[in-house]
Amino acid sequence: MKHVRVTSRLVALVVVVLVGAGACAFDPQSGGSGGGGAAPAGAAEQATGASDTPGPDQRGRSTPAAPTSTASKPTPTPTSKPTRSATPKPTPSTGTSTVAGCPQGQHQRAVETYLARLGGFGAVTVDGRQSAADCAAIKKFQKRYGIRPVEGRAGPTTFDVAQRLATTDPARCKAGTGTTFCVDLTRQTVWAVRGGKVIMPPTVTRTGMSGYRTPAGTFTVNFRNPKEWSDPYEVWLPYWQHFTQGMGFHETTTYLHDKSIGSHGCVNLLHADAVRMWELGKVGTRVVLIGRRPGT
Repeated sequence: MKHVRVTSRLVALVVVVLVGAGACAFDPQSGGSGGGGAAPAGAAEQATGASDTPGPDQRGRSTPAAPTSTASKPTPTPTSKPTRSATPKPTPSTGTSTVAGCPQGQHQRAVETYLARLGGFGAVTVDGRQSAADCAAIKKFQKRYGIRPVEGRAGPTTFDVAQRLATTDPARCKAGTGTTFCVDLTRQTVWAVRGGKVIMPPTVTRTGMSGYRTPAGTFTVNFRNPKEWSDPYEVWLPYWQHFTQGMGFHETTTYLHDKSIGSHGCVNLLHADAVRMWELGKVGTRVVLIGRRPGT
């Protein structure tokens, strides 16, 4: 009888361990963050509504072909006439060719064009065909702007970021005589100007999502803190530089290129860019925002 009770307790213990209380804890950093602005009642992380939202530059999983039956099919008699085997040339749309272990994406030529225009990422040949040099340049570009995975493939996210950066016109920002932080809300890019010269080239950002639109206009940095705590969203905001209505510049806590989410009005930045803007800015720095984020 004693043996049966011990066995029963062991079985019960195993059931508790296996079933457990395996609840998933909500991560307050899963969305963008504002610096203290009030959120609409019942609001959650919302999609931006932007069209053609690119995802991570990853190839899809191939579907195995259905097996075919060979029963009752006659075996063809080989002919004596030799045939020439031709290797098909890879096309940019397949994304299957590789050079030095580097896959080719469907936006190869366009990305080559934009990287050549931007400069600073190495030699690229604008011909729509992957090469070792192209691969190295694309990888360098992906690493710089936090695009995952860094594999040299010219996929949708790489194309989107390259296009936005290459088409940003710094001259559209009406900068002052001192340092000015400029934000193109339409292209989701940010840069810095001082004395009429660009001192920080355009880089990527992500602003307010649908329901939390970041407004266009001219403002001033009026408060800074290297690590600010957001009361309404309970998240740290590294390199915080506030400019209006609880909105400010700060390092993002999520994958910047996830367009299905956004901030609550703040200007999200990659770590290196948040640090650089912190070094350039001060209380009184002019902030100019132009355009409007698509879908907001």
